[in-house]
Amino acid sequence: MTTIAVAVEASESVTDELAAAPRPRSRRRRITYALTIAVFLLPSLIPLLAFVIGPMISAAWTSLHSWNLIGPMQWVGLDNYARLLSDPATHQAFLHTVYYIVGYLPLVYVGGLALALALNTRLRGRAFLRGVYFLPVITSWVVVALVWRWLLNPSTGVVNAVLAWFGIEGPGWWADPAWAMPSIILASAWKDLGFVMVILLAGLQSINADLYEAAEIDGAGWWRRLFGITLPMLSPSTFFVIVLSLINGFQVFDQVYVMTGGGPNNSTQVVVQQVYDLTFRYGQAGMASALSWLLFFVILVVTLIQFYGQRRWVNYD
Repeated sequence: MTTIAVAVEASESVTDELAAAPRPRSRRRRITYALTIAVFLLPSLIPLLAFVIGPMISAAWTSLHSWNLIGPMQWVGLDNYARLLSDPATHQAFLHTVYYIVGYLPLVYVGGLALALALNTRLRGRAFLRGVYFLPVITSWVVVALVWRWLLNPSTGVVNAVLAWFGIEGPGWWADPAWAMPSIILASAWKDLGFVMVILLAGLQSINADLYEAAEIDGAGWWRRLFGITLPMLSPSTFFVIVLSLINGFQVFDQVYVMTGGGPNNSTQVVVQQVYDLTFRYGQAGMASALSWLLFFVILVVTLIQFYGQRRWVNYD
């Protein structure tokens, strides 16, 4: 019996060692699987490295130099960052960017929500209307900006002509420093309404209809259902829209460049417009790269704050 017991224990020990030892076939399969994943990721990884990661590293290196795009680079360390942080023009550019975001974000969200709520009903022709409202999203920003520049022309624009028909004197719009940024905000919100509408409409259609039926039985009106059911259940979609809108808002450029070029009197000079001017108008690529990285850090901090704060108001249940 003792011999048999010893043999059994030895057999179990060998079995455990064999089980613990790596299996060549299993390891080979894992390597093959990892290589297969890498091959499928290459079409996305190569453009990411070439057009995102690579330029970011290059910009970080350039930001530590003084360079006019023609002559050799001269090492200046963190001087570019120090000059930007103490430059009143940089402060104004960030303030103008924040001004744009503060005006743009509520307008595009409320407008997109109103369209989503309207098109979530049994409205005749709603499929056609969804396509019509989404059409500006896929339209080139240059085209949209040129159209709105014509619509808001102070002397020959359609908007001021309509206002004059009602006896209202139209403002100077993009030619007036006080109205230039609102002009850009209006054009931007009009173009992005369709995108916000689609995201919020998808969120609305995922809300359980039983919640509305129960609220109606309890006597809840439309406003009570909106603030008690719709907006809380729509919070994940709202969070997604706000994050993307803020990131895009900090990077606003196309409409500013086409409609005002940063004017009049630098009243619409936003951060990316200043990056463009520093690079191609003043030949200060090092300063422009440093400003780009400052903008990146601002966007990163704002985004991290949003992701931290969403725990308190975003409902995923």
